[in-house]
Amino acid sequence: MSVESDLFATASENLEPLAARMRPQSLDEVVGQTHLLGAGQPLRRAIESNTLHSFILWGPPGVGKTTLARLVSVYSDALFLQLSAVFSGVKDIRSAIDQAREAAARGHRTVLFVDEVHRFNKSQQDAFLPHVEAGTVTFIGATTENPSFEVNAALLSRARVYVLKSLDEDALMQVISRGLHLLDKSMSQPVCQQLIALADGDARRLLNILEIAAQLAEQEILPNTLAAASGEQLRRFDKGGDIFYEQISALHKSVRGSAPDAALYWFCRMLDGGADPRYVGRRLLRMASEDIGNADPRALQLTESALATFERLGSPEGELALAQAVLYMA
Repeated sequence: MSVESDLFATASENLEPLAARMRPQSLDEVVGQTHLLGAGQPLRRAIESNTLHSFILWGPPGVGKTTLARLVSVYSDALFLQLSAVFSGVKDIRSAIDQAREAAARGHRTVLFVDEVHRFNKSQQDAFLPHVEAGTVTFIGATTENPSFEVNAALLSRARVYVLKSLDEDALMQVISRGLHLLDKSMSQPVCQQLIALADGDARRLLNILEIAAQLAEQEILPNTLAAASGEQLRRFDKGGDIFYEQISALHKSVRGSAPDAALYWFCRMLDGGADPRYVGRRLLRMASEDIGNADPRALQLTESALATFERLGSPEGELALAQAVLYMA
C-alpha cells in the first residue's frame, strides 16, 4: 500500500463515529439483551450453532438491532446485505436478490438485513416472500413498531420475532467505560449517571453525546461539558408509534393503580418528549370519568378545571394544573 493511500485510510478511520468504532465484533462484546444472548438463550444458540433462520428484531433505537444482524453474518460466514426501507425500493430489493443468487452459486449464504422494515408497503414486503421460502436469503428485519400491526402476516409467519429491550443502567455503564477507554478521557460517577439519564436506554445516543463531550473536554469530562454536548436532548416519545401508546398506557395504569409518583413521572415524561398537553388532558378526562367515575365525582370536575386552566394560562404554568389533576386521581 502506498503512503498516500495509508494516510487516507487513517483519516477515514478517524472520521468514523464513535458508535461505529465501538460496534461489537462478537456476541461476548454485546451489552444487554441477556434474555436473548445469555448463555443457553435461543438466539445465541442459533447464532453459535450456525442454524440460521429468518427473524425480526423489534425494539427501540440504539439497542443493537443492526449489530445483531451483522454478527449473524459473521458467525455464519455469510454475505451481509443491508437495505433501509426509508431509502430503498423494489429495484434495490431485486438487486440484493441478484447478489444473493450469485453468492449462492459460489456456495455462500446471504443475510439480508432490512432496517425499518415496517416502512415498506405491502407489495414491497411481499417481494421478499419467495426468496425467503426458497432459502435464497436469510431475512432479518428491524423495526421500532409492533410487527403484529406493521409487518405483513405472510412475512411474519416466515420469521420469528425477537423483542429487544432498552439498555439498563449497568449495560450503559459498560458502554461508557469502553467509550472513555477508547477516547482516553475520564468522567466521574455523577457525570456518568447524568449521561445515562440523557441516553434514555439508547447506546447510540449515549456514544454520540460522549464523543462530542470528549471533543470539548481537556481530560476529564465535567458536568458543564456534558450539558453543552447534549444540547436539547429529549426523551423518546414517538408520536403515533408504539412508544407513544406505551407511555399513555403507563400513565393510565399508574393512575388506576393508585401510584401518584409513577403517574406524575409518566405525565412529565410525556410532556418532556413533546406530547401535546391538551391531548394528555383529554386522556385525564377519560380516566376521571371511566376509571374513577362515581367513586369520586370531584375527579371529573377537577380535571375539567385543570384543562380549562391550561387553555387560559398555556404552557408551562397550565401544566401544573394538569399535574395537580394527575396526583388527585392517583
